[in-house]
Amino acid sequence: MVPFLRILGIETSCDETAAAVVERDAEGHSNVLSDVVLSQLDEHSAYGGVVPEIAARAHVEALDELIEEALKRANVSLDDVDAIAATSGPGLIGGLLVGLMTGKAIARAAGKPLYAINHLEGHALTARLTDGLSFPYLMLLVSGGHTQLILVRGVGQYERWGTTIDDALGEAFDKTAKLLGLPYPGGPAVERMARDGNPDRFDFPRPLVGEARLDFSFSGLKTAVRQAAQDIAPLSDQDVADICASFQKAVSRTLKDRIGRGLQRFKTEFPTTFSATGEKPALVVAGGVAANLELRGTLQALCDKNGFRFVAPPLHLCTDNAVMIAWAGLERMATGAAPDALDVQPRSRWPLDSHAETLIGFGKRGAKA
Repeated sequence: MVPFLRILGIETSCDETAAAVVERDAEGHSNVLSDVVLSQLDEHSAYGGVVPEIAARAHVEALDELIEEALKRANVSLDDVDAIAATSGPGLIGGLLVGLMTGKAIARAAGKPLYAINHLEGHALTARLTDGLSFPYLMLLVSGGHTQLILVRGVGQYERWGTTIDDALGEAFDKTAKLLGLPYPGGPAVERMARDGNPDRFDFPRPLVGEARLDFSFSGLKTAVRQAAQDIAPLSDQDVADICASFQKAVSRTLKDRIGRGLQRFKTEFPTTFSATGEKPALVVAGGVAANLELRGTLQALCDKNGFRFVAPPLHLCTDNAVMIAWAGLERMATGAAPDALDVQPRSRWPLDSHAETLIGFGKRGAKA
């Protein structure tokens, strides 16, 4: 049986600086002792997106104090920690260097093993921390840098079933918001405006709907939004609200088709896994776009219709955080995986499924995840 373990996690892959201390007991139960996140939203909002150089500098200035704060809130010292887990990719290389080098330094000075964690694996395993899910399950990762449907078979065992062939969904939200003069980050701004809009005013395209493949495409939808805005310019507040509502509806219908096909494939490939135990198979959604209530409602209804359990971890664990990095390290330790050498290097691109065909969306992380 795996003994009680405690890890210090570090996350600096984009524009949140984060540190956390998480425990895992012999039965696999978790306990989050601390969770500290410093957002850089104010530093980047004027630019309409994340500026890598500004993000890296902010990580340098804040990380040491955040780690001290995480240990203080957890009421532990480095002597009480069994290992260090730091995000090693994918992400903005400057930020990754800051976090991973800090993790290496602490590991070396304190004599602790280091686990270099794939940020996407952190997302993939979070539902096991929050909801105790058993393998296998499906994960939809929707963020500024990723739109992927992934089969999670086990720790370190991932199959990419679908990915974006152009823009990530979060990027489409951000660019739509910028086009319409809405503030950054774009996702929440578009959702707010959509509440007062007519979702049927504009018949925007639903890319790849009806195709057997499980990939996603959002560049054509983004282009259609731009064309609609140009055709009726200058835009009134109601025009903007109607475009946002119609855009959000198109995204919702696209996800309904794409993910619906993924659920059917899952039931075909695992016909007896859950019937024998009485458990429902699960669809996990993660990433910043998972906060969108209309998209959550669409996915919840889809899961209900297909006999799936819909799992959306709390919002603060869907966006970038160090809890998921620490937990991924704990999961790796529980499997007996060896720690990483201190010469491990950060990777700006690091797909979970190394055997999948290389596409634009394959491990891409150009913005928030």
